[in-house]
Amino acid sequence: MSINTVGIVGAGTMGNGIAQACAVKGLHVVMVDISDAAVAKGLATVAGSLERLLKKDKISASDKDAAMARIQGSTDYADLKGAQLVIEAATENLDLKVKILRQLDALLEPEVMVATNTSSISITKLAAVTSRADRFIGMHFFNPVPMMALVEIIRGLQTSDATHDAVHAMACALGKTPITVKNNPGFVVNRILVPMINEAFFVLAEGLATAEDIDAGMKLGCNQPIGPLALADMIGLDVCLAVMDVYVAEFADSKYRPCPLLKEMVAAGRLGRKTGRGVYAY
Repeated sequence: MSINTVGIVGAGTMGNGIAQACAVKGLHVVMVDISDAAVAKGLATVAGSLERLLKKDKISASDKDAAMARIQGSTDYADLKGAQLVIEAATENLDLKVKILRQLDALLEPEVMVATNTSSISITKLAAVTSRADRFIGMHFFNPVPMMALVEIIRGLQTSDATHDAVHAMACALGKTPITVKNNPGFVVNRILVPMINEAFFVLAEGLATAEDIDAGMKLGCNQPIGPLALADMIGLDVCLAVMDVYVAEFADSKYRPCPLLKEMVAAGRLGRKTGRGVYAY
């Protein structure tokens, strides 16, 4: 199936990033969120990101204007009807995702493909709540979407070859490098990454080193561009905790237990950059 228009549910960090990545490559985008304020914020974020690229001579003024013109913001799911692919990019919450997917399933034509940007929830489980399980797939982008080359494409048990191939081709058309992954909690990258972040919190909680030294150690000793604690602040400590909770529930293995310090910081509202305070102050 040829994909010319992409619908995106969620105008937050991931949603607006996906919208930008699609729009700069010539795809039309309909970005939907629950309020005008959320949509306006998402559009403003894309505009700001494109302006920074313009100042760095990465794009021209006409490129920026054309990309923005391709993004339609909306609070009405009905505006998604013209899309060949709709990507759900809501918060990492199973109940919320199920609610959204059921709404989409009732609205969209049977041939429309639906993808989820989940970072940990079972694609097979999410596909099962729709009537288009063969046209349902995981499309896990990484933050910041416009800059990160990787897209994990996750096949559920029911995903058809045609759906996989269409989404794989679209990811390549966006200039991304897709890898195909079997359905399993956390898939590949987060299965390795988030437990590492969790272990960094255990090291911090045990007082083995300061946050700065833990991050410096991983950057200089493992050639990571950003330390695990600073990365947790970027991702959101609540998101990291939610992923670890999924691992505990799905694998029933105590090695995935969330660090108590991580849980306490989330309870205190110290979620990272988005709240101005996490492991570090912003």
